[in-house]
Amino acid sequence: MKPAPFKYLAPASVEETLSMLTQYGYEAKLLAGGQSLIPTMNFRLAQPAVIIDLNRVSELAYMRPGDSGGLCIGAMARQREGEYHPLFAERAPLIRETMPHVAHPQIRNRGTFGGSIAHADPAAELPAVMLALNAGFKIRGREGEREIPARDFFVGMFATAMQPEELLTEILIPPLPPRSGWAFKEVARRHGDYALAGAAAVVSLNEQQRCREARLVFLSVGDGPVEARGAVQALAGEIPGEEVIRAAAETAAAVDIDPGSDIHASAEFRRHLARVLAVQVLHQAYERARRA
Repeated sequence: MKPAPFKYLAPASVEETLSMLTQYGYEAKLLAGGQSLIPTMNFRLAQPAVIIDLNRVSELAYMRPGDSGGLCIGAMARQREGEYHPLFAERAPLIRETMPHVAHPQIRNRGTFGGSIAHADPAAELPAVMLALNAGFKIRGREGEREIPARDFFVGMFATAMQPEELLTEILIPPLPPRSGWAFKEVARRHGDYALAGAAAVVSLNEQQRCREARLVFLSVGDGPVEARGAVQALAGEIPGEEVIRAAAETAAAVDIDPGSDIHASAEFRRHLARVLAVQVLHQAYERARRA
């Protein structure tokens, strides 16, 4: 199918983009990489009256060091760069580890970090990873700029805390604490397919090798990225050995998530996958933290 008729606009700056968003509001859709928007338009699942193409807004296409060892990613930075840019290996290794799981190279060549995050697909890897990394998002509107933590940004299926007249401009990745480890894993029927379930973990240890802080986040098991808060509480203050990790994974699968059933997997199977993936990512994150 072909998309419904629409008006096409191509601003060259953030200010020009904000002016267009103010003018058209709910009628407009932002086009970044287009790897999610264009297919939904072709199937007429989305029929925006106005498309605002961000690909000429070069001021949003960057990656640079952040404060105190963090990382700043412009919303129009391409996902493919996350696999090879040395800053990711040094300052955001969890993102680098995750990127090969995101669709296929052709998709990542065009797809952007900001586009995937703002789209808020519950099966997408990047929203879950951003939550695991405790990322923040800079949002610009005509009224000014604000920062939203990842925990407050994703509010439902394909829904975020942004207003129609606002633009995601930057992703802020804070530095990992000392003695930290990370891991990402997912299960898909074929490589590049949407995952049946996935998990990202970050574990930080104190000087006694006990868990000082942890985050465990799932994808494809809810209306957005799901933070396993009960599992994290089970890890707090413990040495993450086999028994502790399995207890945390059981809490995550039985209590923290409430997956649905669809043609791809039953809720029971998704709970099973979440349990297995939680054990794997927590083990790997702990081992990396222990060796850090």
